Amino acid sequence: MNQHSQHTPDAQDASPSPAPDEALSRATVIAARPLRPLPALIFASRWLQLPLYLGLIVAQAVYVEHFLMELWHLVMAAFGDQHALDALVTSIGYRSDVPVTKINETVIMLVVLALIDVVMISNLLIMVIVGGYETFVSRMDLEGHRDQPEWLSHVNASVLKVKLAMSIIGISSIHLLKTFINADNYSDRTLIAQTVIHLAFLASAMAIAYTDKLMSSAYKQDGHH
Repeated sequence: MNQHSQHTPDAQDASPSPAPDEALSRATVIAARPLRPLPALIFASRWLQLPLYLGLIVAQAVYVEHFLMELWHLVMAAFGDQHALDALVTSIGYRSDVPVTKINETVIMLVVLALIDVVMISNLLIMVIVGGYETFVSRMDLEGHRDQPEWLSHVNASVLKVKLAMSIIGISSIHLLKTFINADNYSDRTLIAQTVIHLAFLASAMAIAYTDKLMSSAYKQDGHH
């Protein structure tokens, strides 16, 4: 009489995988472990950056006041207020052979570019304040918040650096456009210098983006090994 041998599963296939609860518990214990005094002091030193970010918030408030003042002067100059027009002409550095007694297209364009410049600098400040605080000081726990900016969901030091470089290029472009619109009031040396500086910003941003791409590729390759 033949005996039929029963097939038993391999012992290796039955080896249990680490439980998620166990891994979470281990991570919780590590996170709750107190730091030694010196590492705790060094780690807490990141809060020294807090007054810097608060100062940038004050600077942003000053920019808002400047924006509203320029906008008010633009509106009043459009209605024929000579005092407001003189203030605009002075602020944008517009010079003419004859006195400016009525707002014209060039003045409007220069003022609008100046307002756009303020907005772009304000965006730059927001990126530095919010992104810098989130990256270098402390988490803001904005995940899932309905007002969380899209760019903040994947921000880190490298991404923030690239975004800041792109913002600086945008601001430089506005300044360069303002200069060429009002080119008669600038020397050739100034025009060439601003163009070269703008090209330097472009080259720097491209170098930063390329370096970040290389670092990201190397990090992904290390993660697969």
